[in-house]
Amino acid sequence: MSETALSKRAAAALSAKIKELPSHRVTIGLDGFVDEIVSIVDKRESKDKFNRIPTLSAFAERIGRAAGKGTNAELVVERTKLGGNGPIMANALAVLGTKVTYIGNLGYPKLHPAFNELAERATVLSVAEPGHTDALEFDDGKLMLGKHETLEEVSWENLVKRVGKNQLAQLLSESTLIGLQNWTMLPYMSDIWQHILDEFCPALPKRAHRLIFFDLADPEKRDPQDIAHAVELVAKFQKYFATYLGLNEKESFAIGHVLGYKGPTEGVEAVKAVAKFIQSKMNIAGVVVHPRAYAVAASADGVVKVDGPFVEKPLISTGAGDHFNAGFSLGKIIGADDEIALQLGVGSSGYYVRTAKSPSAVELAEFLQSL
Repeated sequence: MSETALSKRAAAALSAKIKELPSHRVTIGLDGFVDEIVSIVDKRESKDKFNRIPTLSAFAERIGRAAGKGTNAELVVERTKLGGNGPIMANALAVLGTKVTYIGNLGYPKLHPAFNELAERATVLSVAEPGHTDALEFDDGKLMLGKHETLEEVSWENLVKRVGKNQLAQLLSESTLIGLQNWTMLPYMSDIWQHILDEFCPALPKRAHRLIFFDLADPEKRDPQDIAHAVELVAKFQKYFATYLGLNEKESFAIGHVLGYKGPTEGVEAVKAVAKFIQSKMNIAGVVVHPRAYAVAASADGVVKVDGPFVEKPLISTGAGDHFNAGFSLGKIIGADDEIALQLGVGSSGYYVRTAKSPSAVELAEFLQSL
């Protein structure tokens, strides 16, 4: 099927389900950041006009030339916004039309203003102060500089104390989709997952359509044994949920390596191979990998690939992967196959990087129809 035909088929599939989206309850967590989207000045012409360093590689060269000498870099904050894998995905799903509850560190006891818009669209349960990220964006990538001290407060004890076991159990029971994001930056996430598996999952009422989506979020800095344990825990959720793991290209090979992948690591066929390897090894419903220009999904039915509506110079890139996760998850909520769900994922991401806005379901359908 051509990409044009697939895009139109995805638009039609979404349009047919728009009215039912508010009936789907979604619970997402557990991180929270305030993101400052930053450009780095290359040459300043005046107080109000400057040329930015266009690429990450050019910035790396400048840093390299400063070795042994030192340098300075002027940062210009282009916008301040809600951040974190969970809040961005939750906000995207709320704009798409689902009924969202978000649990995480968005300000405690008072909500940080960066999350006011999310709180207007979704039910927000905050347990701690947010982290902070300077997101240095370039045409060929981004550099995320984070301050993570407050993420240590996202613990099982604080979830029980500030949300409550009864409310947590109710959300798990009633939600069509659960998303537990950003394992890498939350030091107690594995412990939280274990408590959910032990204390809540065995009591979940049986229902035909219950999904859980994980995004580990660049586990490079974590110990391989910790990564292996996290992956083992994710796989255990398959007993109770249709379980999906979302990865970018770099993350896919990092997880593959931990699980024993020995295949190729360059090109589209390598991405398809590692996605299928991880899915088979974990024995979960699906593994989704989203490089910048395309996306693949591996399931028991095989591997599918769709091309994304790639844009050379995005208006924003921080949060693109989380919008992909939201679009893909929405596809699975409405019962779409992997190909349609991938198209909804790349469409959601493509709309966002062009406009710096999360699309509504109508806007996403219209965008897909126009491609």
